[in-house]
Amino acid sequence: MKTISPKDLNNLQLQTLLQTAIAPRPIALASTIDAEGNVNLSPFSFFNLFSSNPPVVIFSPARRVRDNTTKHTLENVLEVPEVVIGIVNYPIVQQISLASTEYGKSVNEFVKSGLTMKDAALIRPKIIEECPVNFECKVLEIKHLGTEGGAGNLVICEIIKIHLHEKYLNDEGSLDQIKLDLVARLGGNWYARNNKSNLFEVPKPLVTKGIGFDLLPNEIKYSKIFTGNDLGMLANIEQLPEGNFTVDENLHGEAQKLLQGNNIEKAWETLIL
Repeated sequence: MKTISPKDLNNLQLQTLLQTAIAPRPIALASTIDAEGNVNLSPFSFFNLFSSNPPVVIFSPARRVRDNTTKHTLENVLEVPEVVIGIVNYPIVQQISLASTEYGKSVNEFVKSGLTMKDAALIRPKIIEECPVNFECKVLEIKHLGTEGGAGNLVICEIIKIHLHEKYLNDEGSLDQIKLDLVARLGGNWYARNNKSNLFEVPKPLVTKGIGFDLLPNEIKYSKIFTGNDLGMLANIEQLPEGNFTVDENLHGEAQKLLQGNNIEKAWETLIL
């Protein structure tokens, strides 16, 4: 395994490595405004949810690596501690990328990107009409992580109003994960798309307790067919089925196909002699 000390890389090399390895990252489309009323819109992939009660999200407009300057978004939230965070999906990803262009402070990225401004209910920054979800937020704290290029600035935000586009809801009125078609940021120019073709479910062992890898029969645990994911699925049962277990690799292959279809019970039945 190759080992690297962050101090042995320059800022650009380290940023590239981290952004490629720590991915995919959700994208916050941050709508802000300065004290003079200049509107700004910019995407940030250093972003995530950190609390649901109270509802808190954090994004980080880092200092630019190349020249150590700060972004208008950071300057704006220091002046007006409010922000609308729009969630980014595939139908608007190219417009979002355009909004990341470093225009002058007086230039409105809504206009440049072709996105639509809409008045928020409780704060001054504008809602992004095309985003499937908009969060109106008050800024609780801004934590500066350093003074050199690449240093983050954590903008800690409490969500005070949520806006959902009805077309992304299911019949029960909840957000539909498939309809959302969210995108995420990777390294370089790469993005990831979360649509029906690549979404999959993994049952969470919250109420039940899986037996774990250690209690899998050796015939299963040391199979040349099963992957770590396969064994993880087989180990996520509460009680090991009774019987003797096959070492037949053909049957292991059949069980693996059943696991790929999320049919764990049938997979176990295939493995019992």
